[in-house]
Amino acid sequence: MTEPRAVRVVQGGPILIEGPVSIELTDGSTVESDRFMVAVCTCRRSKTYPLCDTSHRKVTRPAQSGKRPA
Repeated sequence: MTEPRAVRVVQGGPILIEGPVSIELTDGSTVESDRFMVAVCTCRRSKTYPLCDTSHRKVTRPAQSGKRPA
């Protein structure tokens, strides 16, 4: 039996997995990474999907209405 890998979910960001990893996509293709820590995209904005390229950081938020909370 293999040793379990550490997986960490980053709120608003990727899933971090101790590498190396082999990721199987829905079309049957695989993406492999031999890095010691692999960031897997959860927002689907990455140009290197399924690997994260930090595109989640570029998300713009809607403008505030100018009103302050009561």
